[in-house]
Amino acid sequence: MQDFVEMLTAHQSIRRYQDKPVPEQVVREIIRAGQWSSTSSNFQAYTIIEIKDPQKREAVAEVAGNQKWVVSCPLFLMFCADLHRGEKYWKVEDKTIFHNTEMFLVASIDAALAAQHTYLAAAALGLGGVYVGGIRDDVNELKKLLNLPDLVYPVFGMCLGYPDENPGQKPRLDLKAVYKVDSYDESMDDELAAEYDERTAQYYLARTGGRESETWSERCGRLAMKKPRENLGPDLQGMGFNRK
Repeated sequence: MQDFVEMLTAHQSIRRYQDKPVPEQVVREIIRAGQWSSTSSNFQAYTIIEIKDPQKREAVAEVAGNQKWVVSCPLFLMFCADLHRGEKYWKVEDKTIFHNTEMFLVASIDAALAAQHTYLAAAALGLGGVYVGGIRDDVNELKKLLNLPDLVYPVFGMCLGYPDENPGQKPRLDLKAVYKVDSYDESMDDELAAEYDERTAQYYLARTGGRESETWSERCGRLAMKKPRENLGPDLQGMGFNRK
């Protein structure tokens, strides 16, 4: 059990992989593990799509901002929120239920939980990887590329393979910043954020050989401004999600 906890706390994103395929048996094993994640009311409102076609990989990488590891990773999985299956098979009295905000959240969370189970199973079997949220830059393009029906949207991708790098862990916020008891106590947050800014600045100085010293608050602000995805809400509504 302690080894498992240590594996969790040793997490780091891996973007470079050995030239070694992931055996089909391993792929099925980690997907099977993903199936046993928690799921709201047993809805299982997600679908996992493995993308093998090199041209489709190139297209996905382009949508995601030309993230080259989407192409180079041995295994690329797309995790989709899926209410289409429910619309087809669940015996509901009013099918407009599939278009409300709650069901949108349920499907998105189901996909995320399945992905994390899949990732942890992969890590336990010696794989490493990275999530790719950049695919949400153009969900309509991926809808066409992957022939997604309405009420299915790609939440994120996942690159997996046998690691060929050890980039080191980025520091995390102090536990007190994210773990509260009984109420949302902000009394120490300014101090904790300032301390964390200093730690992250030192991390980037060391990682870049002194070329960068960006703090957490600076980096998150810069990256947030690069990811407005202002079309995402209307695009998802056009796909049948979150209409009420």
